[in-house]
Amino acid sequence: HEHESSGAAQFVPSPCPSTPDMKLTAAILLSFAAGSTIAARSKAPRAHELTADYSYDSWCAHFNSEPTEEGRVRFAKTLADILEHNANPSASYKRGVNQFTALPPSSVPTGRNAAGRDLLKLKPKAFDESLLNLELPTSVDWREKGVVSPVKNQGHCGSCWAFATTATVESHVAINSGNLFSLSPQQLVACAPNDDHCGGVGGCMGSIPELAYDYLVGAGGMAEEWSYPYVSYSGLTNGTCTDKPEVKITIDGYVKLPENNATAVMAALAHVGPLAINIDASIWHTYESGIFDGCSYTEMEIDHVVELVGYGTDEDSGLDYWLVRNSWSPTFGENGYIRLLRDPVDATPCGVDDQPTMGTGCEGPGGDVRSTQYPCGQCGTVFDVSYPTGADTYV
Repeated sequence: HEHESSGAAQFVPSPCPSTPDMKLTAAILLSFAAGSTIAARSKAPRAHELTADYSYDSWCAHFNSEPTEEGRVRFAKTLADILEHNANPSASYKRGVNQFTALPPSSVPTGRNAAGRDLLKLKPKAFDESLLNLELPTSVDWREKGVVSPVKNQGHCGSCWAFATTATVESHVAINSGNLFSLSPQQLVACAPNDDHCGGVGGCMGSIPELAYDYLVGAGGMAEEWSYPYVSYSGLTNGTCTDKPEVKITIDGYVKLPENNATAVMAALAHVGPLAINIDASIWHTYESGIFDGCSYTEMEIDHVVELVGYGTDEDSGLDYWLVRNSWSPTFGENGYIRLLRDPVDATPCGVDDQPTMGTGCEGPGGDVRSTQYPCGQCGTVFDVSYPTGADTYV
């Protein structure tokens, strides 16, 4: 949930999973004084208001940060880059200032994952290929159906995998039962095992949705957030695992979509529900609005997990997009969301990720760790996609 307590520090959300050097930036992150980043963002200029006159001292005031000389230098460079980008009339998206603007790269690092799922005890259910024969609507937005909960904030913990899984499970429970619950990502962070280092080493150090589904089936379900609140904002603790959480919902497995199949992603999204997707979020931090097309296809690095909740076409630009819910609080992007460029299904470009151990899978014996992988779609949107099955209220 969004952390707005007047008595606690606000931590900067991070891509996922975390790496140990993130703890070196704790002092920087803890300089964020008590208060809501939502309130801070409302005071900072939006892209159309932003000029070279906006100062580092103003940024520090807006985002409750203690000034440093290094921060001043980083801020000046980032602001210049933002203004140069926004001055380009052909740019499909706007960049802006936010809680990341003056922070060092190590405070929002990418993580360590790998490609391959052979070690998982719970095997995925088969994708229903009959979905491919169904007509696709021109647009989908599951928020309009009332099955998407408010955007949450993972803080400085590399728990994107837990937040994306939680959000996707919430949506599927709502679709199947009519009840939208706010479920507990903390339960996954504290309890979901990761013995073979799939997507990291577990908890705030990263994991993958498949292990979260696996755990939920074995644990008998998932608790609501109020009964198992999030305590891992700092990234310094995974919290305590409760052996018998007060379960509110259950699932019975998951479906893994065919790799890099944009048609399957659109069909599942339109006719089944929101999806958990692995993504390259390494340069999302200055995104403010519009259709993001900034990911590199030659140096792609899958480092984050988010919930895909829709697709459509932008009325102003005519560009097709994917609608993605992030877990960096509503201060990020378009009220917590980012729209990614959606290429034609028969012409979806693929990128090269030559560091799969920074991507999406397992390191243990038997893990299929590829030396190179080829994620397709903007930022790898259609590369690694899944959703839970049998999601319903606990009986």
